[in-house]
Amino acid sequence: MDMTFFWLILFVVFVLVELATMGLSTIWFAGGALVATIASAFGLPIPLQVILFLTVSILLLYFTRPIAVKYFNKDRAKTNIESYVGREVIVISEIDNLQGIGQVTLGGQEWTARTTNNAVTLPIGAVGIVKAVDGVKLIIEEKIAEQ
Repeated sequence: MDMTFFWLILFVVFVLVELATMGLSTIWFAGGALVATIASAFGLPIPLQVILFLTVSILLLYFTRPIAVKYFNKDRAKTNIESYVGREVIVISEIDNLQGIGQVTLGGQEWTARTTNNAVTLPIGAVGIVKAVDGVKLIIEEKIAEQ
């Protein structure tokens, strides 16, 4: 089989998979296949075509994916859980990671909570900031009083 035809088919497959999924997962390899198609059309050796395919695919993935992901995800709405990150909570039961205890309130709801640092315990009434959500636990950090 002619390698130009092979690379062209591979290019079409990668583009079709990308169009079907819109997951930014195969478009980078489509670029590599396109370069390999051109290399094959100019009669370059097969090992060089493969090297070009891999190199271009990896470079496209490394340099353009972060930009593309940021661009395509800018209008994505946060889920309820993601929207909790950065919000203030009040400790209603002492938080001690080593003992596995602690609760906070957030928006009128009680949550199990842990601190970002196992060495830190937070007393009842302390104010914290949600840094992450781990399953059904809020991971918080003590809010430093503004001066």
